[in-house]
Amino acid sequence: MDRRNFITLLAGATLVGGCSKSQFEDKNININRNRKVRLKLATSWPDNFPIMGTGVVEFAKRVKEASGGSIEIEVYGKNRLVPALAVFDATSSGNIDIFHSGPYYWKGKNIALSIFGGVPFGMSPIETMSWFKNGGGLELWREIYDRYNLYPLLGGNTGPQMGGWFRKKIESLADLQGLKMRIPGLGGELFSRLGVNPILLPAGEIFTALERGMIDAAEWVGPALDISMGFYKVAKYYYSGWAEPGSILELTFNKHSWNKLSKEQQAIIEMASNELNSNMLYNFQSENSSALEKLKREGEIYIDKFPDEVTQKAKEESKKLMEEFASQNRDFERVWKSYSDFLNKTKEWSNISYKSYLEDRG
Repeated sequence: MDRRNFITLLAGATLVGGCSKSQFEDKNININRNRKVRLKLATSWPDNFPIMGTGVVEFAKRVKEASGGSIEIEVYGKNRLVPALAVFDATSSGNIDIFHSGPYYWKGKNIALSIFGGVPFGMSPIETMSWFKNGGGLELWREIYDRYNLYPLLGGNTGPQMGGWFRKKIESLADLQGLKMRIPGLGGELFSRLGVNPILLPAGEIFTALERGMIDAAEWVGPALDISMGFYKVAKYYYSGWAEPGSILELTFNKHSWNKLSKEQQAIIEMASNELNSNMLYNFQSENSSALEKLKREGEIYIDKFPDEVTQKAKEESKKLMEEFASQNRDFERVWKSYSDFLNKTKEWSNISYKSYLEDRG
């Protein structure tokens, strides 16, 4: 073989080799994109629970549709795989892939996690979302969850929550002394400073405890969910609140389960979680409005604000509470600084815009 023929043959072999590599890579990409992934998601809510439970089911459907069927998420209501408040540990250990719940339940793990769920007298829903997305909240949250082998996504916002259902009228601070009340997170810590005995109960146990007098009051969410729980049948006094002004819910992955997904699959899930996050807030606004009308029409209930004495004392104790936790826990100090700095930055605009408008609108 002469030199010219050898070079021609070598060039042809290189070209064929290059094409084969390109085709092989394309094939691998297609295999990766079409690889079926099945994930188990456990919630802290009963099956088909309004808004929160049904929202997660819709999320799973949207992920399957958007991924062309390559991602299938099976949703399990509370107690079907694990108990309602065991989802954190089950996902951390890898027994399940994802959980849907609220960060305020995990203060026993690290009190700093309560801030991500919402702060008494803190940010409104839109301010909270802005902090997560633009103020460093999401990065801090993921940094701390990483220690537990978890990767969180925003999974909903309840909007402002009510202060709770009480079996007797609250006319002063004295009326709160010794009351047993179902309330989680920092709200529970604050009510304990007001003389209340806070108790953590999952959704399915609250009504029975209230009905049987095992607890004297219960904070849940707002009219849309409270009416379905039937609290108005056993507790007549319904108070607006300041303990949870913009509570978020979470869609949290086991870190290994998240990392085994392709970048494309992760992007699909993140987009679907953003849709879930915003849609849930819209749904709560709409459903709370309708349920409030129904409660007032059908139930013999009394809706009111807490007495000024109670609210003022709560404000004072809330400030002390946050300072105390910040002095005891380095994570809490860091997260609280980020949160409070953002609140101080954003509240002037919120007061000039939203607050002024709502007051003028009446």
